[in-house]
Amino acid sequence: MERCLQEDAMKIVNKYEYPSSSRANISGLRHYTIDGAEEKLPSVTTVLGQTQPKEKQESLDRWRQRVGLREAQKITRDAAIRGTAMHKYLEDLIRGQRSLDLTPLGVEAEKMAKIIVERGLNDCSEIYGIEATLYYPGLYAGSVDLVAKYQDKVSIIDFKQTNKPKQREWIGDYFLQMAAYGMAHDAVYGTNIEQGVIMMCSKDGFYQQFVIEGEEFRDAKHDFLRRLDGFYGLDNNSDAVVRGDR
Repeated sequence: MERCLQEDAMKIVNKYEYPSSSRANISGLRHYTIDGAEEKLPSVTTVLGQTQPKEKQESLDRWRQRVGLREAQKITRDAAIRGTAMHKYLEDLIRGQRSLDLTPLGVEAEKMAKIIVERGLNDCSEIYGIEATLYYPGLYAGSVDLVAKYQDKVSIIDFKQTNKPKQREWIGDYFLQMAAYGMAHDAVYGTNIEQGVIMMCSKDGFYQQFVIEGEEFRDAKHDFLRRLDGFYGLDNNSDAVVRGDR
């Protein structure tokens, strides 16, 4: 499987020059500085987290109460560790390197990553960016898992681990995330990205793939821009004006 990925399935193409960046926390919120500039842009996840619908937060609070705070913290921590290990394995593999993590969570993550390779990544023919920094000038920034040609379409690709399979209606913010990265890529590089692909694997090995394109992708752009308006509306010091596809 790994040999197929490295030699046959895809190639890295240096078509776009992605910038360097550094991260900083401002009042506990992640921001990015692009190529050493002074301006600190809020991350896409910061924007979405700060404009989360009230009912979503209430649902999360009910889950914490149901399972108990300590257990909820353990589940969240393990998921984060597993997700980081899975992403590292995939990133190293795409670069032709090896990643070895023999911890129990690391072993789980490797199995999940191999499923994503077999079921999803092998349909990518060209890789343009791996953990690439993307930004919309003056508004937001973030790091995208992959910019690649997937089934002959340039796509924003996101790898996700999950404790249990997801239904499409549960992952709306994932779609907004990809729409935000697509708009940022278009703004800086003059592209016209019209597709996002989520490659998701549960810890018990169940693979799911969600593709967002066409009208649904355009709607996600509008929805993210509305959330961005809301984010800057909370900041009295910001005079940012949302531009773009709307």
